[in-house]
Amino acid sequence: MKWLILLLAGLVEVAWSQSIKPTHNFTRPLPTLICLVLMAAAVWLLSQAMNALPVGTAYAVFTGIGAVGAITLGIVVNDDPVSVGRVAALALIVGGIVLARVTT
Repeated sequence: MKWLILLLAGLVEVAWSQSIKPTHNFTRPLPTLICLVLMAAAVWLLSQAMNALPVGTAYAVFTGIGAVGAITLGIVVNDDPVSVGRVAALALIVGGIVLARVTT
C-alpha cells in the first residue's frame, strides 16, 4: 500500500508540474488554485508514504516519477525534442526507481 500511495503522489506531481504553465506566472486565479491544490495533494500523499518508507527513498522515487512523467508529457503533448540523451536519462531514472523499489 505504501508504494501505491507513493506512485499516486508521483502521478499527482506530474499533474502539478503540468498545471504550472497555465497559471501564467500565477496571474490567473482558477489555474493558480488548481496548481496549488495539486501541489498540496502531491506533498500530502508523499508525507503519507514517508510514514512507512525511508525518507530518502520516498523522495527520490517521488521526484523520479515526476521527472519521467513531466519529460514524457513534454515530448508527447508539447512536442518537446527527443534525443538519445533524453531517452537515456529517462531510462536511468526509471532504472533507479526500480532499483529503489526492489531493494527497500
